Amino acid sequence: MAEATPDKLRTIQTAMAQACKIARREPDDVQLIAVSKTRNAAEIRPLLAAGHRLFGENRVAEAAEKWPGLRAEYPDAKLHLIGQLQSNKADEAVALFDCIHSLDRPSLVSALGKAMRAQGKRVPCFVQVNIGEEPQKGGCAIADLPALLNQARAADIPVIGLMCLPPADIEPAPFFALLAELAARHDLKQLSMGMSDDFETAIMLGATHIRVGTALFGERPRQFEAK
Repeated sequence: MAEATPDKLRTIQTAMAQACKIARREPDDVQLIAVSKTRNAAEIRPLLAAGHRLFGENRVAEAAEKWPGLRAEYPDAKLHLIGQLQSNKADEAVALFDCIHSLDRPSLVSALGKAMRAQGKRVPCFVQVNIGEEPQKGGCAIADLPALLNQARAADIPVIGLMCLPPADIEPAPFFALLAELAARHDLKQLSMGMSDDFETAIMLGATHIRVGTALFGERPRQFEAK
């Protein structure tokens, strides 16, 4: 069983601080999302015990199984949805998560807007952009971004920034730079970008939220590698 240790957490935090220093940014400008998808409560608990409070999950159902118990122990823990969200899971997502990083289509705008109104809870959202124009990935097409942002704002959804997953095995810096340019163009201040292998580059280019799993927990179990 992989376990995220305080030493691994400190290593990531040190690297983040160094990247911020080089970029002339304040360390507090960047938040570390510990990606706890596929990890059980016993694997997550050491990070909570070490004081970390911000976590990311990919699936609503998985998060609903393990996080109510963990939050009973650590009520100040914050949970972000970083995976694709089905419209029929919007009600559960609004109830469970503190932030959603994968708003990417009009049908989801409608579902989330309805859920937020029904629950009286406005959950901050990032619009996910298909920054590499990859057909197999979720995310709003770059050309469709202005219209989707207008729809989200009309639905009273608090859009706080943009999120992306650059193409694998390609230098990510140009894609991070493009996301930052798109965010600035639309007056959005936050950028969810950068993972275990490239978070330092993402910080240099303006990331406010980095999503780190493998560097904290180790490689995922084999049955999850293709997912």
